[in-house]
Amino acid sequence: MNILFLDQYSRLGGAQLVLLDTIAAAQARGWHAWAMLPGDGPLAHQLRGQGVAIAEIPCGPYRSSAKSVRDLLRFPADVAAQARAIRNLAVQTHFDLIYINGPRLLPAVALGLPTSLPALFHAHSHVEQKLARRLTSWCIARGNASVVACSQSVLDEVTAATSPHDRAVIPNGVPDAGYRERRFPIDGEWKIGIIGRISPEKGQVIFVEAARLLRSHFPRMKFLICGAPLFGDVSYLRRVQQLALRLPVEFLGWREDIAAVLSDLDLLVVPSTQEGMGRVVIEAFSAGVPVVASPVGGIPEVVENAKTGFLFAPRDPQSLADCIANAIAQPERLRTIAANARRVWEREYRLELYQERITASMARVAGIPAELETEAPLSHR
Repeated sequence: MNILFLDQYSRLGGAQLVLLDTIAAAQARGWHAWAMLPGDGPLAHQLRGQGVAIAEIPCGPYRSSAKSVRDLLRFPADVAAQARAIRNLAVQTHFDLIYINGPRLLPAVALGLPTSLPALFHAHSHVEQKLARRLTSWCIARGNASVVACSQSVLDEVTAATSPHDRAVIPNGVPDAGYRERRFPIDGEWKIGIIGRISPEKGQVIFVEAARLLRSHFPRMKFLICGAPLFGDVSYLRRVQQLALRLPVEFLGWREDIAAVLSDLDLLVVPSTQEGMGRVVIEAFSAGVPVVASPVGGIPEVVENAKTGFLFAPRDPQSLADCIANAIAQPERLRTIAANARRVWEREYRLELYQERITASMARVAGIPAELETEAPLSHR
């Protein structure tokens, strides 16, 4: 089977890490992968290392949340150029499936390719703007695309205005991050961290404001912020840094070795204001790091309060501070919760499970019988 993978970013965010895992699984089945990306970057470098042929597609860069007027004016021209680029590549190479890793390239597929070519849209997050949600639904219907989503919350939103013939929830999966039973500090020197892209929807401001509230009661507590403003939220990073002045907050920058970062934490905080699923949550489950998270988007589908983690009121620094204080007051309970979460990871969120599920979905959408999934020959027009 020949698959064209489309991604709207060239940097390595959570959705791009999932894409790398997906392509690796496809290649393990003997399928052939091409990728179209907006420019050269870390994602292209990783894919070349996996032996994937790369072509460039114009896409932004755009702001990650609310779009500027310049973004909106440039988008139609980008869509037309994207449709031409995809169509030209499809003329040269026979593809059995188009895999769209994010909504921005959906219009180009819907407008530029025949609906007879199977398309699979992978939804990783909620679409904030009402107009963008309507456009996404229209593109799914127009392109006759199937849909997989990382959570039921995302799937319901993406398909609310349309009825794709094939839709499924396929949770993310992550490799083993090295579970160990934590020995929580007895001297109050707790390490509380947040990991992820630095942007308003990830809640770093909420995290720092909670740190300020906790400081007077836990003077030896330390706070770590791991991440970077990957898609242009530099002004937000500066705001977070300003709020963190004179607080015991350390900025680690972008790190690839998330397992190593988690190994140094006593508690992971996920204060997102929107979240498709939260890949870092299941990474923490795997590593045995207790999770405190806001119950937004797909997070409540993963974190069961007081069973596999703790949930606090969204956008509320005081609620987050209280939740952290209550959690660390019972170290033995924390160990039990971390062990519960590890068992959930083993049952539901291992990388191998994700790869089995996503490749089965891809084969089904492409109409490849199970017995032929590893036998599709490379073919060119």
